[in-house]
Amino acid sequence: MRRLFCFGLGFSAGVLARRLRDRGFAIAGTCRSAEKAASLAAQGFDMHLFGEGHPLADPSAALAGTTHLLLSVPPGEAGDPVFLAHGRDIAALAPRLEWVGYLSTTGVYGDRGGDQVTEASPLTPSTERGRRRLAAEEAWGSLHLPLHIFRLAGIYGPGRNQLRGILDGTAKRIVKPGQIFSRIHVDDIAGVLEASIARPRPGAAYNVCDDEPAPPQDVVAYAAKLLGREPPPEIDFDKAELSPMARSFYAESKRVSNRLLHEELGVRLRYPTYREGLSALLAAEIAAAPNG
Repeated sequence: MRRLFCFGLGFSAGVLARRLRDRGFAIAGTCRSAEKAASLAAQGFDMHLFGEGHPLADPSAALAGTTHLLLSVPPGEAGDPVFLAHGRDIAALAPRLEWVGYLSTTGVYGDRGGDQVTEASPLTPSTERGRRRLAAEEAWGSLHLPLHIFRLAGIYGPGRNQLRGILDGTAKRIVKPGQIFSRIHVDDIAGVLEASIARPRPGAAYNVCDDEPAPPQDVVAYAAKLLGREPPPEIDFDKAELSPMARSFYAESKRVSNRLLHEELGVRLRYPTYREGLSALLAAEIAAAPNG
């Protein structure tokens, strides 16, 4: 039996896990809390507790039988916690592993002033978060695994989107001239990973984003339009009150090319732009709202 083990069975990994479970894969993975582990175990997943500074209690037993491995735990200040705690355990699985995926970020390309990047572009991260991701990519690349790197754009999906921000009053329409972002629906992330599993190419890296990079304020305005509401007022970036994390996202502007995932993996995105993605989420987000 094929077995997928997910380090970090969260928002993105969970979609893939449920799809592969329905295709006959055994699914195992990690999370940080006993409560979440129990919830995921109820879905038929073999769950284990793991977190930075808290390695697997019995890695040999947890990883036994793994044929496919997904790494989606973000690196910390000290480095990638999975690599630090279990790099050797995972390296020992190499002869039996058919596919390994690492979920990275387009932040490894750094700021390009709105210019386009491809998988062949130089990796020049300009934020600490991007530098940590690049270091993690390089660490996993040193283990001679059947590794595939997926550089994800901004992720959205159920419960995590601009519609929710409009409904709960937290959405801001911040304008920074020339700023452009790429994004990807969580269902399309799972579709790309499935396609890679079907067509493995160890050593490959793929940009995972939709077909239309767009200014963030346009996405907020479209969400408001779908809901029949006035969009939030425009706020100049220099005057916006943002957390350091939020402000760091505006430090980089680039158009990310997804040509490779279309041409090599044959992926046809379910949500090729934010318009299709938000429209598909509309009914569920309205129903989930407190006054829905």
